[in-house]
Amino acid sequence: MSNEEMKRAVEAILLSAGESVDIDRISQALEITPKETEKLLTKLTEEFNSQNHGFKIMRYKDSFQFVTHKEYAEQIRTVMDLNRKKPLSQAAMEVLSVIAYNQPVTKAFVEQVRGVDCSGVIGSLTLKGLIEEQGRLELPGRPLIYGTTENFLRCFNISSIEELPPIPKGKGENSEKEEVESSEKTITATPQEIVEMVTEE
Repeated sequence: MSNEEMKRAVEAILLSAGESVDIDRISQALEITPKETEKLLTKLTEEFNSQNHGFKIMRYKDSFQFVTHKEYAEQIRTVMDLNRKKPLSQAAMEVLSVIAYNQPVTKAFVEQVRGVDCSGVIGSLTLKGLIEEQGRLELPGRPLIYGTTENFLRCFNISSIEELPPIPKGKGENSEKEEVESSEKTITATPQEIVEMVTEE
């Protein structure tokens, strides 16, 4: 199979899947190495996204997916008879932001940052598929630790957590700060400041 044929095969796979597909799975289908597959997918993504289509290829960690451009959301909702989803509450955005910028973290860490119980919000974010349990800490009680999901990346239209905007140094010097230390994590910004970093675009 030529390089161009493999590119067309990848397009067919992504279009048929309707969800993100791991590099390893595509590698098996093309019968080439994962490294060769990643190189092929990266090249295809650059080429496809430079063209004027109504959708594009997005990478989420080690998987790829066809996604539509957000400017066509209303037309898509109309055709598919989809109701607009209720936006996240301020509390949910704060919890999600704290987890996104400090993951993996425990519920206790999030609650120390926010100063209130977060059990309900964490449960809701888990049900929405925006965060997930990622194991337990080797501490007394072995508390659960949480991190964001691929669905979080998809919702914020980023390929990895590294693409989140940085929190400017010195931001919030004139406002009350929350500073919480865990065994490995330190945050020196208020929850509202973190929310602004996530949603500014």
